[in-house]
Formats: sequence, structure tokens, C-alpha cells
Amino acid sequence: MTRFDAAIKAMSEHALGMVRDGQVIGLGSGRAATALVRALAARASEGGISVSGVPTSLQIKLVAEAGRIPLAEADRIGAGGIDVVFDGADQVDAGRTVIKGGGGALLRESIVASAAKKFVVMADETKFAQVLDRDVPVEVHPLARSYAADAVRKMGGEPRLRLLDRGYPFVTENGNVVLDCAFGPIQRPAPLRRRLADVAGVAEVGIFARRPDVIYRARAGGRFDVL
Repeated sequence: MTRFDAAIKAMSEHALGMVRDGQVIGLGSGRAATALVRALAARASEGGISVSGVPTSLQIKLVAEAGRIPLAEADRIGAGGIDVVFDGADQVDAGRTVIKGGGGALLRESIVASAAKKFVVMADETKFAQVLDRDVPVEVHPLARSYAADAVRKMGGEPRLRLLDRGYPFVTENGNVVLDCAFGPIQRPAPLRRRLADVAGVAEVGIFARRPDVIYRARAGGRFDVL
């Protein structure tokens, strides 16, 4: 239990007001997005709505399957084919730019967010900052690991290969590795994203190109804001 659990539950219920019968819903990852998927499953089981979901990770796919939400693969859905995606965030700045990828699903999350008509981010108040300053996850093909790390250093960043607890490299569902790259305060996130994305072997950058259309911010005491 955390001090934000009540707020996350309340804002998940509120966010369901954006869902309409027959829609295709992008199912993001993170604690708040997981709560939304469970609330969506409960609403569907009561016969209130019938939807299909596009999961962004195996973890959220298992949650959706447990809730008996019918699933559709993202590769069968073109641009605008996803009505709304609900996802978490590692950090959100004052300009509504988002850093994601802490769970390692940034490539699929980015694809689903880009394909959706509406992108909704749900996070607790500790994830909000005036300026982005968290490490930026960068998903990289294993062959390009050293090359991409050198490129990050030339940009003024410090890359760190993401490892599991026992010291093995973290491998994404796409068979890639992740470099968590420290840049300090990021005053101009869009140009940095473009420079990182241009590096050969980079599959996705955790600074998302698309800004959220709606942002939910969970606060202590069961309160939340809609931005």
C-alpha cells in the first residue's frame, strides 16, 4: 500500500468516463495504468461496456487476460485505430513532455501512443517536475550497444547498461538492451530525442515525441487533478 493508492483507484474510475462501448483501448504499463485496466475489466464484466485492448507489454497483457478483456495486436491497427491509450509515466515536465521506459516497454508504448486518437497519462505527484532530469531510457539493438553508448557520451550524457539484480543485462520483449542515460536537467527535450533517435541501432528513446492529451496527477489522501 502507498499513500497514492486511494487516488489512483479514484482517478482510474474517473478516466473510464472517456471509454465508449466498442472502442479499442491501448493498455499501458505502470501502477496507475494497471489499476485502470483492472477497473476496465470490472466494468466490462458487469456488462457496462464491450471493448478490445492493445497491450503494451506482456505484464499488462496478463492483467488484461485475467480480466477477460479481448485483445487485439497493435500491428493490425493503423494510425488512429486505437481510440484512447492509458499509460503511466516516469516523469512529466511543465511542457507536458514525458519520459517513459522504466519498465522497459518504451518501444511498444511509443507505437501505441502514436497510433491512438487520445493519449492519457496517469501518474502520482512525485513524477512531475518543472524540467526533466531523470535518466532517459534508450532501447538499443545489442550489436549497437557500445556504439550507441559512445554516441550518448558525445552528447554529454552518461549511459548505463540496465542490468537485472543478478548482473545479467535486462533484455526487452523485442530482444534489445536498454541504456539508461543521465543528462542532468534537460532544458530542450525534443532536440535531444531527435539526436538520440538518429543513432544507428537505437530502436526507441524514452523521451516521447507525442505529448499527452490528458494528464491525471494522483495526490495523497485520495485526491487527484486532471490537467
